[in-house]
Amino acid sequence: MVETAGSGEFVIRFVVCALAAWRLTHLVVAEDGPGDLIARLRRRAGAGFWGRLMDCFYCTSAWIAAPLALAVAGSYGELLLVWPALSGAACLLERVTTPPVVVQRGDPESARD
Repeated sequence: MVETAGSGEFVIRFVVCALAAWRLTHLVVAEDGPGDLIARLRRRAGAGFWGRLMDCFYCTSAWIAAPLALAVAGSYGELLLVWPALSGAACLLERVTTPPVVVQRGDPESARD
């Protein structure tokens, strides 16, 4: 565990780790990765546990946030709060950066006219 320092240092570590959690989770779930490495891993994982995990941003963020929480928390008690907080921050960042889904009613052909 990281030794407890001033609250400013905690906030900086939390923000940096939250951004890292979002970036790494987004890489695993939504990108092919360098040299298509992540895409190949995703294909190998198939439809099993690991494949489903790599398809779910919320699930993946929880597991990616776990080791990052060690860099933020100063005690085991803090660790139990920081872990889901980092995952939650990554999920919020994903919602903010993902374009909204637009659902149109009616005939799609008539919408073009």
